[in-house]
Amino acid sequence: MRTIRIVLGVVVIAAAAPAADPLLAQTLPPSGAEANDRVVGSPRQAEWVTIAVGGDSARAWVVYPEQRESAQVVVAVHDNRGMSNWIRGVADQLAADGFIAIAPDFLSALPVPRSADGESDPDSVRAVIGQVGQAARDRYLQAFGEWGIGQSGAAQQYGIVGFCWGGSTVFAHAVAAPPSLGAVVVFYGGSPAPEQLASVRAPILGLYGADDARVNATVPPAKAALDAAGRTFETHTFEGAGHGFTRSQEARDGANRAAIEQAWPLTVQWFRQHLRSQP
Repeated sequence: MRTIRIVLGVVVIAAAAPAADPLLAQTLPPSGAEANDRVVGSPRQAEWVTIAVGGDSARAWVVYPEQRESAQVVVAVHDNRGMSNWIRGVADQLAADGFIAIAPDFLSALPVPRSADGESDPDSVRAVIGQVGQAARDRYLQAFGEWGIGQSGAAQQYGIVGFCWGGSTVFAHAVAAPPSLGAVVVFYGGSPAPEQLASVRAPILGLYGADDARVNATVPPAKAALDAAGRTFETHTFEGAGHGFTRSQEARDGANRAAIEQAWPLTVQWFRQHLRSQP
């Protein structure tokens, strides 16, 4: 059972005990520790694709659902550790849930070595990730999103979900507001300044750990601005969970795991509700 309370207009959901059924893990994205096994063992069709983005080319890991006709497209944005088997595992779960899932490597054009198991070198990522400004991230997101909706039978809008660095990235992409963007899910990413939010059109779902003060301080001003503008910004905060609870599901005595068990169904439902299905 879970407890829900309201703090400053934000829904706060108390952590439930971890589920006893091990099959539940097959309906959630993997933690960082589970990611390699998920990628290697997935039964879904997946491939690397490379497309032109501005004057550069960029690659992404694409995972396809069993049924592609009228499938909705979701672009998943990695955290501040760069391209990894973890974000590839997130894409795999999105495909298991019925989406065409695209996980771009936002550092494609930069010198970041990758190990044989697919992980980006963390020191190299830290050294260069600050070079990728929001304008470049917007180009990547729109290019890969529109590549996805251009696939045969795909739905006519793309959704975006991001984690940490990626969460801030997708929230800011909502400000850019390309017409092809249909829905946004922010996992523990900082909100843009309220004065930047007037252009937002796509509905936004924000998912936060209660023990994440720096990020959470940005949420009430953004919500107030979006509410005043008549935009949709639904927020959920999971008690006991910390920043990065999707990747670090084993941490915080079950609170992080309980958070993703609640947050992921909300994510899937958000995209199913808000992305138009018919091309």
